[in-house]
Amino acid sequence: MNRQEVLDKVEGLRLVPVVKLDRVDDALPLCGALCEGGLPVAEITFRTAAAEESIRKVTAAYPDMFVGAGTVINVEQAKRAVDAGAKFLVSPGISRAVTEWALDQGITIFPGTCTPSEVMIALEYDLPVVKFFPAVQYGGLKTIKALAAPFPTIRFMPTGGINADNVKEYLAFDKIIACGGSWMVKDSLIKEGAFDKIRDLTAEAVALTK
Repeated sequence: MNRQEVLDKVEGLRLVPVVKLDRVDDALPLCGALCEGGLPVAEITFRTAAAEESIRKVTAAYPDMFVGAGTVINVEQAKRAVDAGAKFLVSPGISRAVTEWALDQGITIFPGTCTPSEVMIALEYDLPVVKFFPAVQYGGLKTIKALAAPFPTIRFMPTGGINADNVKEYLAFDKIIACGGSWMVKDSLIKEGAFDKIRDLTAEAVALTK
């Protein structure tokens, strides 16, 4: 997928579940629950050793699901993620090495930013969308609106502290392309195998984005 196709997909979905998997065996039932709940997208984070194989299994089993890799902090992880089938990359901060590798490969990347200086680095690479992380801890919507004023060409994907109580407020601001969230895919629910609950929470989350 080219960058515009990825951005259109993200904007259409409005919400990107941020997934941490400790066990590869949980990947397929979890992503099945997301799809059944009406949200066929997952940012599978490289916080655990299960990430790479989970991405590989999910992209094979659910070819129409929009799967990306999160918490990508170095080029080696970026390569493994893309080789496994990730369609996009998300980083907690902005790394020139990772960003340049992604751009060279034609892979869409959403680097993490939370300051004007970091947004300016993203602009050096002509990136149209950045992650804003950790959103709530760095001032939330007020800070995003403040950053949007001097950088009118940039849009944001806030992640960190987004939940069912505040997601509508974030999505109402036109400079926000989508929100990243994990409240429907909580660690505890995954570990308990509560995939029906994840499906239901996902459906409720989707309803909030309409």
